[in-house]
Amino acid sequence: MLFQTLSRNGMQSSLIIQNLVSAPVLFFFLGVLAVIIGSDLEIPSPLPKLFSLYLLLAIGFKGGVELAHSGLGGQVLPTIAAAVAMSLLVPISSFFILRTRMDVFNAAAVAASYGSISAVTFITAESFLNVLHLDFDGFMVAALALMESPAIVVGVVLAKLGDQISHDPKGAKAGGLRWQEVLQEAFLNGSVFLLIGSLLIAYLVTSFSPAGLVKMEPFTDKLFYGALCFFLLDMGIVASQRLLDLHRTGAFLIGFAVLAPLLHAGVGLAISRFLGLSQGNSLLFMVLCASASYIAVPAAMRMAVPQANPSYYITSALGVTFPFNVVVGIPLYMALIQRFVPIS
Repeated sequence: MLFQTLSRNGMQSSLIIQNLVSAPVLFFFLGVLAVIIGSDLEIPSPLPKLFSLYLLLAIGFKGGVELAHSGLGGQVLPTIAAAVAMSLLVPISSFFILRTRMDVFNAAAVAASYGSISAVTFITAESFLNVLHLDFDGFMVAALALMESPAIVVGVVLAKLGDQISHDPKGAKAGGLRWQEVLQEAFLNGSVFLLIGSLLIAYLVTSFSPAGLVKMEPFTDKLFYGALCFFLLDMGIVASQRLLDLHRTGAFLIGFAVLAPLLHAGVGLAISRFLGLSQGNSLLFMVLCASASYIAVPAAMRMAVPQANPSYYITSALGVTFPFNVVVGIPLYMALIQRFVPIS
């Protein structure tokens, strides 16, 4: 018994060390360090957007290739359905927890962030699996693409319903929500549109013109790791700057930003076991459940729920949950998977 405990502790430590010494995570810390010591290091403003678009295009394209190879049978549709269900249930459960300490608008905005996903955290988890030489399936990218929009819609609905129930006079003066614009932001958001579009293009190319994959490989595969390092360097700078806003959020929201990913990852682990997912797919599913959006959801919330304070939902997702998942969460989830998910 003691030997097993020591062995498991050693395994967890090894996973954490492997994650910490990976190039993308180290570049993230370099960005954090630059802000702490007062360096003037910065990534020029157009480039982070370009890196973000590239990563979404590349991961969508690779996912479409794998989806074409695996088809839609077996575990594909149940996994995607479970992912969408989580993107609906997580913001609802989070809303009621947050509502104990926050007003309707802020609770809805934060809940939407945690019901949605972080594509960069997902990509980091993929890199971690590559280091461990664990396989995963491309259909997980379809789950990634479909989890972002439902949480935005749920967050907006919660804010509207909560405002009507509480008869908030300020909310009533806002003149209601422009649902067409909200739904357009949720389902035609640039990141979601590019991700799904790249996946569909790759699916069609793989199915009808496989020779075209060879031409795309240098762009979607060879450059990927370097672009991820540059992007995480910028994320380290931005996240470190956001940490200065943590005093505004209070201990409750900071605790939520750490405990919510653990809870949602635990639910994801149970679902992964139920669906019989492989260890690689289980990690990606847990990461999807545990991550929080700091790009698409804030953009939607600024327009749809202007009463919410951006320092709450951006700082908690980007300043706390994102670095927690990248540094501690991913190896911790992998250790739990190796403990509870059999090797397929």
